[in-house]
Amino acid sequence: MDEQLFFKKLNSLCTSKEIFDFLSSLEAVSDTMASGALQRISEVEVDDSGLKNPEGVLENEVFRALCFQFEFESSKLSNTGLLNALQALIKLRIDPQSTLMASLLSEGKERLGKGQLSVKNLCALGESLLELEGPSCATLEQIVNRMQEKDIEKWNPRELVMVYKMLQVTVREGEQRQDLLNRLNSVTLNIVSQLSPTFICIILNSLVVLHQTQAVRLITALCKHSVKHIPYFTGDELVNVLEAFLYFGHREEVFTEALETHVPKSIFTMHPQTVSKVMQYCCQKMILSKPIFDAAAESFISDADGFTTDQIAGYIIPFGTLNYLPPSASSLFRKLETVLYTRFSHFQPHTLLKLLHSCVLIQRYPVNFLPKIFSPYFLQQLQAQPPGLDRIVTSQLTQLFLTVTLECPFYEGPKLLPKYQVKAFLMPTSSPDVHLFKRVKTGLLYLLKKRIYFASEVSTPYFYTVDIEIKLDEEGFVLPAAQCEEVHRRIALCVDGQNRFCVNSHNLLGEEAIKQRHLQLLGYEVVQIPFFEIESLQNCRKMAEYLHKKIFPHTYGLGC
Repeated sequence: MDEQLFFKKLNSLCTSKEIFDFLSSLEAVSDTMASGALQRISEVEVDDSGLKNPEGVLENEVFRALCFQFEFESSKLSNTGLLNALQALIKLRIDPQSTLMASLLSEGKERLGKGQLSVKNLCALGESLLELEGPSCATLEQIVNRMQEKDIEKWNPRELVMVYKMLQVTVREGEQRQDLLNRLNSVTLNIVSQLSPTFICIILNSLVVLHQTQAVRLITALCKHSVKHIPYFTGDELVNVLEAFLYFGHREEVFTEALETHVPKSIFTMHPQTVSKVMQYCCQKMILSKPIFDAAAESFISDADGFTTDQIAGYIIPFGTLNYLPPSASSLFRKLETVLYTRFSHFQPHTLLKLLHSCVLIQRYPVNFLPKIFSPYFLQQLQAQPPGLDRIVTSQLTQLFLTVTLECPFYEGPKLLPKYQVKAFLMPTSSPDVHLFKRVKTGLLYLLKKRIYFASEVSTPYFYTVDIEIKLDEEGFVLPAAQCEEVHRRIALCVDGQNRFCVNSHNLLGEEAIKQRHLQLLGYEVVQIPFFEIESLQNCRKMAEYLHKKIFPHTYGLGC
């Protein structure tokens, strides 16, 4: 029978019985046809749980005859017949230790050694070896060496992807395959538009494992192309894509917009791990996406009982980090409290601390759980597990303690012992924007005439560092910054650069919001100097006039 007609008929059949009946009606089939039949059987009879009808397939006479032919005539098979049969039998869960599989593998490796395999054949053999023997298979190195001799320009997307997968597992630390990778990256860049969602995911994952941080153009192209595939990625694929963008520090506005379209309408069918990774991506990139966060809140309220503790933290922590309360905030935090009551002991200590700390950033106070957090037993648990009681952990503990002291005066539980408290908070945004800071100080000097009238980056007894402090006496006159007597008012200027706000937003990050709130409670008059109010000011005098209005709104002509 003509091969083209054979495969057309074969692909129209939907059960193994139909395929076996079809094969029985033919006088003879080529090895390519026979391997194609095995592949079609694997397509219709194998699902996620395995072979649907093992007895009906493996015990069938036609199937056994095909296997017999492949086992004892392996040396006579074409490369395509040999390697397609091997792939199909792996999918059909045939015992890897059987004589049939050993015969096919041995023949494939022998032809590899003789250099008889095409790029397509090499990829098929590599895929089979990865499936059967895993990343430690020594033959994969040999396949990569053979691939390196081939003309990459002529490879199709599947072949390129397969080589990335093999390189991912064969390139050891310190080994050099960068020449091959550079060629591979260059060719892949030209065919990005042809890649399927699965191929995009595999390539990005390989680029991460192979530390290809220099492949900026390829990564950017993959990111832009992935936008249209967001609805079609599986949950695991989307997680891998997001992890790659986090690793490479990449952010595309169009990608965020596509997530904002997809996530809210799919939230109740998405796996919690996928949503958790989307939230982590937004959090680390400081992207406050209200559509995504609002949808995640609704999902949490509805389904949190089925989440893992890490997923619970993954959903909630970004709300605190990015300083956002969704419309359903009251229901969201009621649900979180219920979950914490029932599963408090299931959380890892460091995860629990991060979770509760994120809550106080947005004025949600976990007072019922703080006695356990400040207990010697919990603190010992924190110390025993990496990263132990490092500066970040002790900063979070101290800020929790300061929060209940300032904002929850009714709290009467255990206190945090001084030995666990830091002298100053370690905050990612604590240092002001250098350029912005310089402009504000220059404007202040113009306004106050002398540098002695303000101090910069002042450490307070309350763990926070004030960007600029100005002291006033009882009559409202500015005092020298070094003077400690007769200080009636203290003004704290918060010079807030873009690093203290969510991306493309005027929404302060949680760490900065709680700092300004606490400084007010500690007696400071907080004056916020946000970047978006001063970036258009043309000169020093304009800056001084702005500062005058912000700091001394009820006085006239002070130094101007």
